[in-house]
Order: sequence, then structure tokens, then C-alpha cells
Amino acid sequence: MPARRLPDIAALEVVVAVGRLGSMGAAARDLGLSQQAVSSRVRAVEHELGVEIFIRSPAGVEPTENGRLVLEWANALVERAAEFVAGVDTLIGNRHATLVVAASMTVAEYLVPGWLTTLTSRTGARISVRPMNSAEVIETVRSGDADLGFVESPGETADLDAALVATDELYVVAAPGHRWSRTGSVSADELASTPLIQREPGSGTRITYEKALSELGLVAADPLIELRSVTAIRSSVLTSNGVTVLSRLSIADDIAAGRLVRIDVDGLSMVRPLRAVWTSHITVRGPARELLDVALASTT
Repeated sequence: MPARRLPDIAALEVVVAVGRLGSMGAAARDLGLSQQAVSSRVRAVEHELGVEIFIRSPAGVEPTENGRLVLEWANALVERAAEFVAGVDTLIGNRHATLVVAASMTVAEYLVPGWLTTLTSRTGARISVRPMNSAEVIETVRSGDADLGFVESPGETADLDAALVATDELYVVAAPGHRWSRTGSVSADELASTPLIQREPGSGTRITYEKALSELGLVAADPLIELRSVTAIRSSVLTSNGVTVLSRLSIADDIAAGRLVRIDVDGLSMVRPLRAVWTSHITVRGPARELLDVALASTT
């Protein structure tokens, strides 16, 4: 059987907007399109996939049972497409960058964009941001391939200088249908023995979680799945009724909207520092100093 053709990303963006806003008209206004164009693109995606995504009514639209899954997957695909475009822009920027920044995934996705907006409004510096896990950030800065790094893992930063720029907390979260979501809590012993959807080894999130358990004399079970991005983990949890550990920065909206449920774990503390790192005995100057100052000022 021939492979199913991938729907047009622009059309999927329209479908996601309709699902988020609850009506064709609201999506049309949000996207700057006619309502007819929005309706046409939604029908085209439904026809191409062979799945009815929405139930239409005078009051708006409501996702079907299958439609909810399609919307989750479509949202993840649209986000990945945006990351692809940003990545290509970064590659192009690398050719002329005056400041190369290595940043752990959570920092890169949820803090760096705001810092860069402030910085670029003040200077004309060209900046290249390279998202990676915390262990990779340390190696990249140590090797001289980045001028400044941001990590989210606890513990020593080897032979690098460091400055605290913020604090973060990890939450254990589950899909609403998971059995832990009904009670809202679980013991540390049961958590440790449960395979979770997790980041890869070297990730600050993974390191923090395993360190917090070790302080209670516990060892984390091997992961159910390992994924390298917050977006992929979130999507996997939602579609598989799973459990994970993620930064509050990345899931605050999901918790508020009821898409994810925070699970309390008695005695488990997962507060962690977010730090800037750079080569020891080197004075941070120019755009790197300006970015560091912006990051430090944002938490004071």
C-alpha cells in the first residue's frame, strides 16, 4: 500500500486554530482568512485523512473522539514545522553570527526567546542559538564552539564559570485518563518503580529527576520511552495516557487548561537552578555580556 501523503502544513495550522478557538469564524479572524477559506481547508484535511475531525453546529465546532487525537498530532506536527523553520534560520544565521549561544531545551524554548527580543531591541548583534541537552551545552562551551551557554542541570559545571539566572521546578504530570490523575498523588516508591516517558541521558530534566530520587534512596526505573524534545514528550503523554516529568515553564498552560494533571509526590523536591556558563578566566564581553545581563535582570 502506498504511503499516505502528508497534509499541507498550512492547512493543518488552520485545523489546529479551529480546534483551539472552537469555531470557524474565530479561526478565520485569528488567521486573517475568510470563513469560507477556513471551512474549505478543514474539509480538505478531513477528506485527505479520511477522518471527521469536527462536529459542526450553529454554536461552533466540537472535536470528534478521533478528532481530538488528530488535533494533538497536528499540533505537534505544526510545532515541529515551526522548529524546522527556526532551525534553518539558525543555520543561515550561523554563517554570520557574532554570538553563538548553546542552551538546554527548556531554556531555549521558554526563556531565551524573550531574552533575545529584549537584546535585539537594544543592539544589532547577530545571534545563533543552538538547542541541546545540558551535558552537550557544557561540552560545547568547553570546546569553544559557543560563547555562552545555559544549563538546567544541578551539580558542578566542571571547569566553567557560572551564574544563576533563574530557578525552575519539575512537575510529575499525567494525562487526565491516567489512574494517578484520579487521586492527584503517588508515593515516591511507586513513582520510582514506574517507567516514565522521559528525556534522553544528559538532559537536565532527567538528571534532576534521578538525583531527587537518589536523595530518597530510590533508583528510577528505566524509561518507557526516551524523547529529545519537550513537545514530543508532551504529545506522547497526551496520546498514550502516560506520565512524565517536565519543567513547570513548559506545562503551566496545559495544567491550567486541564490537558495535564500535576501529581503530588510526598517528600520529592525537584527545584533546580538555571545557570549561564562560560569559559573560566575569560571576561564575558560584547553581545555575550549584554545577553547575560538581560538574563540576570529578568529574574530580579
